[in-house]
Amino acid sequence: MLQEEQKAERDWRYNPISKIKHFTRIKTSKAFNGVYRHATKTWHTPYFVLFYQKTDSYQVGFVASKKIGNAVHRNRAKRLLRGHFIAECDRLGTGAYVLVAKPALLGETYDTTHKAFLNALRKSRALKQRPEHLKQNLTD
Repeated sequence: MLQEEQKAERDWRYNPISKIKHFTRIKTSKAFNGVYRHATKTWHTPYFVLFYQKTDSYQVGFVASKKIGNAVHRNRAKRLLRGHFIAECDRLGTGAYVLVAKPALLGETYDTTHKAFLNALRKSRALKQRPEHLKQNLTD
């Protein structure tokens, strides 16, 4: 049993996207371009751009161009976006999500960018809808 836990921890460490349970990664430029062209919603923030395409599957991609900086900065930007996504992945509905980092992302705190991330998800209507019986209990 201990070996299985160590293996699971090791696998997560080397592949943090596996923490996002039911999402598959968007890897090819063709898949990215499909989301860019057919996005249901696009939301710009000072820190990133969210492209959301309503589909039946769960897909996610993270992009940081050379405008962000060198490889260290690009990887940090993608890590920050991935962290925001992992924190909220249980609340997200089906669809393809592409997050494109902007240079301002690296200069802000995690809390500030996380608030912007939640706001972008709300505005793009990507969050799962609450069941009706929970909505009624909140209003009472």
